[in-house]
Amino acid sequence: MADPRGFLTTPRKTPTRRPVDVRITDWREVYTEFGADQLERQAGRCMDCGIPFCHSGCPLGNLIPEWNDLVHSGDWRAAAERLHATNNFPEFTGRLCPAPCESACVLGISQDPVTIKQVEVEIINRAWAEGWVPPRRPSPGAQAAGQKVAVIGSGPAGLAAAQQLTRAGHTVTVFERADAPGGLLRYGIPEFKMEKRHLDRRLIQMLAEGTEFRCGIEAGVDVTAAELRTDYAAVVLACGATVPRGLEVPGADFGGIHQAMDYLPLANRAVATAAGEPAISARGRHTVIIGGGDTGADCLGTALRQGAASVTQLEILPRPPDRRPASQPWPTYPAIFRVSGAHEEGGERVYAASTQRFVGDDAGQVSGLVLTEVTPSAGGFAPVPGTEREVRCDLVLLAMGFTGAERGPLLTGLGVEFDGRGNVARDGSFATSVPGVFVAGDAGRGQSLIVWAIAEGRSAAAAVDEYLCGETSLPAPIGPATAPLR
Repeated sequence: MADPRGFLTTPRKTPTRRPVDVRITDWREVYTEFGADQLERQAGRCMDCGIPFCHSGCPLGNLIPEWNDLVHSGDWRAAAERLHATNNFPEFTGRLCPAPCESACVLGISQDPVTIKQVEVEIINRAWAEGWVPPRRPSPGAQAAGQKVAVIGSGPAGLAAAQQLTRAGHTVTVFERADAPGGLLRYGIPEFKMEKRHLDRRLIQMLAEGTEFRCGIEAGVDVTAAELRTDYAAVVLACGATVPRGLEVPGADFGGIHQAMDYLPLANRAVATAAGEPAISARGRHTVIIGGGDTGADCLGTALRQGAASVTQLEILPRPPDRRPASQPWPTYPAIFRVSGAHEEGGERVYAASTQRFVGDDAGQVSGLVLTEVTPSAGGFAPVPGTEREVRCDLVLLAMGFTGAERGPLLTGLGVEFDGRGNVARDGSFATSVPGVFVAGDAGRGQSLIVWAIAEGRSAAAAVDEYLCGETSLPAPIGPATAPLR
């Protein structure tokens, strides 16, 4: 146990955020780092529970009490080894995961939970700084027995699958249609949430281990489905759930209305290349974001940094409660009111609101949005009479989630089957209806969290290794039907 009285004597503390007036002038990460001494005290709050429910809250099965104890005792290198035992990319999850492990922390029943997420990110920061994250090349024997595998997509699921299969001795090629690898980690996640140097550092490690990346190649077009099946012993589909949910209301075809995943990649590219104003910019514009989730918050922080005249974020659901509701008991991940770094920076959040129609000018550009308050009903949401009002806007960003995998030339050419939710159908071993073709991440699960994507990538890699070799020693933390705690 880290510190038998730590949870009684040490209050929870999280890192400070840089001042708002400073951070909205740049694209650097919002949070500062802890000092080692302070973090060791935070790790000492872990109670080393007889049944650590934090393991159940994390689909990766992170060994949280173990690395908390190691950090508290000052053995940071061993902590990094235990962290990597279950997670390929803790620098990603430590910054981007909403930490369902903390919601499942036993200490959280009666006190503030352990700062698990911050301990995680500080361990990997220390590990990189000290040179404890070298490339891990497969043994010559494993390489000799390995086979060629294609991974389609270089988001967190694809990267996890590729790294695991490369380390098992297979010759892995990752196909990415964008000009650089990383998927949403590169072009969907803003720099202020995760600076891309963390991604690039991990990609350098993967290249040194032997993984090949072929960017600017659209699978199904530049390399056909038939060629993939002929040239590779197995194919892993990790191409995400990229079909955005639309908003079918009058005026939805006005200019100035864009999907979030059209807006955010342009902003990220402009930041990465210092290329000036992106093609879609919020600068000087009255901006409305439809959708109250993480993607909406990413749009909010980006619009504020671009110099939006105003930003309003709409959410159809009512405002969540400040504390865990009785209907979502511990150890589930509750829907409570949260203030992200972006929300702290500005903008207005409007709950229980539904867009009825858009208003446009003579040039066909959006100039306003008519909304109404809504209340939950048997059929979904019912408008509240007398609450209709117009909100001024000349830029609208749709951040309402995704409806499934893109049925383009790749999936059509492979002939894979789909489930009722628009995802690529799979069996208990992540295999699709096409022999030798597997699916991991959002393409098979549907839109989910980064921690689930990495867990799926690891599990699919184990399934592919077993398919190719007859057996596997790779870990498989979850199955395709594993669901979050409810």
